Amino acid sequence: MERNVTSPEAGIRTSSEMVRSLVYTSVATRPFSDAELDALLEQARSRNAALQVTGMLSYRNGSFVQFLEGSEEHLAELMTDISADSRHTDVRVLIDEPIAERQFSSWTMGYQRMRTSGKPVPIGFRDTFTDLEQGADDATTARAARELALWFKVRSTS
Repeated sequence: MERNVTSPEAGIRTSSEMVRSLVYTSVATRPFSDAELDALLEQARSRNAALQVTGMLSYRNGSFVQFLEGSEEHLAELMTDISADSRHTDVRVLIDEPIAERQFSSWTMGYQRMRTSGKPVPIGFRDTFTDLEQGADDATTARAARELALWFKVRSTS
């Protein structure tokens, strides 16, 4: 059964069938200012709306983690362009799998500014963002991606 949802943000019609989820990390070639990140988000949201792609973007200390959801064809097109973008390097796909339902159906590109405190972390502290940056084993990567997605969703509604 196909279920269609209209996104309140961009009027995207999404289908729960034949949708893929892709998560990648990359390293910025130079630090991004808030204004540059805003411009990048505007560009991504416009393109994603045209391609019926949803997702979220995180940026911290020169590293990106991006979740994308859409058709296999549109995600392949985006990843070709993302991989060729000179603003970042070391693009690594961590997860690429079919999904039954979008996690980010309301966002052409959700974004939450992430800052580090600069204070030492407690012994034994595990940082989800770092787990994704380092691309540990598949189970750790999948867990970290789920945790970051949940954190983002909770923060965006509070």
